[in-house]
Amino acid sequence: MTRPEIDYQAVFEALPAAVALLTPDLVFADTNAAYLAMSGRTREQVVGNYLFDVFPDNPNDPAATGMRNLYASLRRVATSGERDAMALQRYDVEDPEQPGVWQERYWSPVNAPVPAADGTVALVLHRVEEVTELIRARGTRGGDRAQVLESELYTRARELQEVNQRLRQAHAREREVALHLQESMLPAPRPLGHHRAAVRYRPATGALNVCGDWYDLVDLPDSGRTSLAVGDVVGHGLAAAGVMGQLRSALSAASRVTEGPAQALEVLGLYARFVDGAESTTAVSVLIDWTARTLTYSSAGHPPPALCHPDGTVSFLDRATDPPLGARPEHVGRPQAGVDFAEGSVLVLYTDGLIERRHEDIDTGLDRLARSLARHRTADPDTLADALLADLIPPAGITDDTALVVLRL
Repeated sequence: MTRPEIDYQAVFEALPAAVALLTPDLVFADTNAAYLAMSGRTREQVVGNYLFDVFPDNPNDPAATGMRNLYASLRRVATSGERDAMALQRYDVEDPEQPGVWQERYWSPVNAPVPAADGTVALVLHRVEEVTELIRARGTRGGDRAQVLESELYTRARELQEVNQRLRQAHAREREVALHLQESMLPAPRPLGHHRAAVRYRPATGALNVCGDWYDLVDLPDSGRTSLAVGDVVGHGLAAAGVMGQLRSALSAASRVTEGPAQALEVLGLYARFVDGAESTTAVSVLIDWTARTLTYSSAGHPPPALCHPDGTVSFLDRATDPPLGARPEHVGRPQAGVDFAEGSVLVLYTDGLIERRHEDIDTGLDRLARSLARHRTADPDTLADALLADLIPPAGITDDTALVVLRL
């Protein structure tokens, strides 16, 4: 059946709920008819103007908190990308026909992010329901009972705000502890023979979705070979950091005693069955033979490493990809592939936070990485790593943490 064409602008206008779209800077981008009717404002008075220039706090009420509470909620949504339902608010509105006269109003707002193609917050959807008549009706029927009800509502609203504040503080503490724990478990950069490498870790912006990514660089003694790996644990916070530490150590040890990346990932997969939270972890391991100038690699559901040749062409190591750890109930050998490299090439391993964006095909992110890598390929590894992050991470930050390894071959 042919899917009907939908006029989403018409749907927006027809919504019975009052809805406004705000930029992350809280400027009105659009409103529907219900919002204008409820607020008593025209489109010209609203669209293109700062929210709190249109609807300031009542200057005659020094205890007014509506603007402050709404601002905090909207900024939280714009920076975290998470929906926020507010407690009942009293937010007086100036009568548009009688300047200086303020109308007592009660609102129940919900604020939600509207993501852009790269996963950042493009707009904030502000949906508001007015409940002033309900409060007044209860006052008419119940006399002093309405005042008691209003007082209880304000008390509950303050309690809810305090609980939310404590939760945010607890999340911030957990995030900080998790980041310190991860930092202590990731290896410090060290020379790989005469070869130059750079590593980077970038946590997700304003979120707990951190501490599941790792990297590892190992020079294998007396063999003229180096093992590189990156991985990504599903989950976040302290739990992910703990699992990450176990898996990184296990793969690092396996890389030293197995014959190649496929066997190392097989060992890691068997070990992961006994680690809670390790299921669906992705990882990729690359073995560099400096004498033969070959790369041998294997991937457990991880984005493919990028190899930039001296002429600027970029190829992705994607011919030995298998499901993530724990995806199969039985043990199956993992594939392995190899490729030659020329002196002066650059190898880049990374986790999905570098290339994946919401509502965007992964090939778009891979193409963005290839173009940036080709453009900066002659830079030293540290400069190249910083350039890749600058090109690929959006200005508003990322919603998933990112590990990056850059090695000059």
